[in-house]
Amino acid sequence: MQRPGRGRRTSVDLFPLWLSLKVALLATGISLVLALVTAWALSALDFPGKEALDAMTSLPLVLPPTVLGYYLLVVAGRESWLGKAWEALAGEPLVFTPKAAVLAAVVHSAPLLIKYLRSAIEGVDPLYVKAARSLGMPEWRIFLRIVLPLARRGVLAATVLAFARSLGDFGVTVMIAGNIPGKTQTLSVAIYQAVESGQGEVARNLVLIVSALGLVIVWAANRMQAPGALRG
Repeated sequence: MQRPGRGRRTSVDLFPLWLSLKVALLATGISLVLALVTAWALSALDFPGKEALDAMTSLPLVLPPTVLGYYLLVVAGRESWLGKAWEALAGEPLVFTPKAAVLAAVVHSAPLLIKYLRSAIEGVDPLYVKAARSLGMPEWRIFLRIVLPLARRGVLAATVLAFARSLGDFGVTVMIAGNIPGKTQTLSVAIYQAVESGQGEVARNLVLIVSALGLVIVWAANRMQAPGALRG
């Protein structure tokens, strides 16, 4: 670690902020689609391997982020079949790119989003679902027309929290996307580098930005979950 006062940079580069917001938005959109399908399947359907799927979606919640990042390196690295296929199609490796940061954020946020959405879906009165089934409504339509509207408060609140989780990922991102200034350096990684290099003022400014965003996100999530919110 550098000594304070040597090579200190006081100006804040806002690239990590814009990259983090972009990554979090993309990751949240992808995670929401995956989580809605998975949560509905786990809560409403019976199929072979359901318990295994439930365990697989819960495992990332207990593994260290660096372990998740290592798994992603193995699965999506340049020597894997997925990494080779991606490079053949896209013309560039997947790892150590902004797209890898999105993948890391999805892996970091989707499992928690699945848990929240499953809870919201299971909170819907089953009488509505039974009535729809008795009328011959297909499962996908029941989900879109009955379950999703009734669970919308929980879904929206969970989505906002998933965005915050995507925004703050560090361990998975640094493993698969790296720390390349101006390319893959997100807010969390930038804070770590600023502390390591003795740029205390830069680190404090970035921490204040993250903290302010976090407060706004938590406030929004609480408002969405409040009784009477999102009526109509």
